[in-house]
Amino acid sequence: VQPCAGLPLQERRRKGGMTRTQFFMVAFACSFAYYIFPGYLFEMLTSISWICWIFPASVVAQQLGSGLHGLGIGAIGLDWSSISSYLGSPLASPLFATANIAVGFFIYIYLVTPIAYWFNVYEARNFPIFSDGLFTATGQKYNISSIVDSEFHFDANAYEKNGPLYISTFFAVSYGLGFACLTATIVHVILFHGSEIWQLSKSAFQDRKMDVHTKLMRRYRQVPEWWFICILVASAAITVFTCEYYIEQLQLPWWGILLACALSIFYTLPIGIITATTNQTPGLNIITEYIMGYLYPGRPVANMCFKVYGHVAPRQALAFLQDFKLGHYMKIPPRTMFMAQVVGTLISAFVYLGTAWWMMDTIPNMCNTELLPAGSTWTCPYDHLFYDASVIWGLISPRRIFGDLGTYSAVNWFFLGGAIAPLLVWLAHKAFPGQKWILLVNMPVLLGGISHMPPATAVNYTAWICVAFLSGYVVYKYRHNWWKRHNYLLSGALDAGLAFMAVLIYLCLELDNITLNWWGNVSDGCPLASCPTAKGIIVHGCPVHN
Repeated sequence: VQPCAGLPLQERRRKGGMTRTQFFMVAFACSFAYYIFPGYLFEMLTSISWICWIFPASVVAQQLGSGLHGLGIGAIGLDWSSISSYLGSPLASPLFATANIAVGFFIYIYLVTPIAYWFNVYEARNFPIFSDGLFTATGQKYNISSIVDSEFHFDANAYEKNGPLYISTFFAVSYGLGFACLTATIVHVILFHGSEIWQLSKSAFQDRKMDVHTKLMRRYRQVPEWWFICILVASAAITVFTCEYYIEQLQLPWWGILLACALSIFYTLPIGIITATTNQTPGLNIITEYIMGYLYPGRPVANMCFKVYGHVAPRQALAFLQDFKLGHYMKIPPRTMFMAQVVGTLISAFVYLGTAWWMMDTIPNMCNTELLPAGSTWTCPYDHLFYDASVIWGLISPRRIFGDLGTYSAVNWFFLGGAIAPLLVWLAHKAFPGQKWILLVNMPVLLGGISHMPPATAVNYTAWICVAFLSGYVVYKYRHNWWKRHNYLLSGALDAGLAFMAVLIYLCLELDNITLNWWGNVSDGCPLASCPTAKGIIVHGCPVHN
């Protein structure tokens, strides 16, 4: 209920300045008008890396200063799409979660990565300091087609002949932190929420006191559990049939579907608790790739299918739960919510598939960064990462990368480190119960906060952290003031304005290949940031160090 709901309209406007609808429309119009600059006219606003301008011939300076291909020191991002595209809206992040993400980011980017790179851990200086690419020992791009046979299966003899695959130390450590986040999530939930889960589990089978929202929702007919069970069984059966019928193309056997379902069911509760308390959702993408890579090596398509079923299922489950929770507080009938979700899911599946086919037919060289014109927005960073992961985990297999046959076997120690980290926080809380700030240290978020890197870049994080801290501080300092009432409205308006302008730019300009070529639309002005610094490594466009 608004504080001034009982006052005349003129007084409400005089005190509040404008209604919430008016505020949303003003913010939407500003966002819509502004995005023409970073989206088309002045794309360098996405990452202004001024250090590269001062040192145009220094590889080290550009490695430090590039917001897109380096550590992003001093880089400034003035584009809402780059701020909110990976971590979500910074205006919706709790202040303590923002602090955990910021600490994890700064330790990873400004301590671990530079130390590992300049001490040449895993031959790090042979490769870019910030990259998700696949390389040979000499810093060249790995020729993946040379190690697969005609059926796209792994050729071990060809791999031995070509030599081992290398990744940047930044990329290897990011996988290690992904390992740590998985074990930290389980241990953290057991230690800090275990008793609560047990009590709620017992009360689920008993009559318990209902809050006012539950009492009001009792007037509506509830969704029978068998509806959910039918959808689960039907979708699993259709998926198993599809994978078995197209086994040569998809490569995934029937037991892979069942294993993915079991993994999703196991992790949904702990991931849901982290999401509910921090607005950050740990992912299962790495552990699904790891498991299937060991169980079914040499089959990249099977690995990616298993990753999709195991990783996306918990996220979709949490998204549906969020919808039901929103409907619960807004008093929307549960059956209406259920049908809206089912129909929306069916429609979106056809819309996404049709849109993908249409875009691949109408956009030349889509996702091919070597053939796309400079400044093109169709570089597909997520798809490139998806492909690289399919090679690492599915084609070559984790045993030859992170196992006893691989170069990066020591990265597995992150599993143990992630399990120990929440235990240390829990012990510190028990030893110093009066220090309330200890409970704000959330290891799954601190370790997994950089899980979007790559494809997210340094400027995506630095800009997000700055905006999130500013918003969090204002909400905390003036929690009963104007900003708290309009915070989420501003976030939605910025997203909506950006989306509408992006569609308009594509339909009116990019669809007809109308481009604007000038220095303000050339990346971040750091062409040397992706160059190696080891002696004798020859890479096209980079200086050779002697």
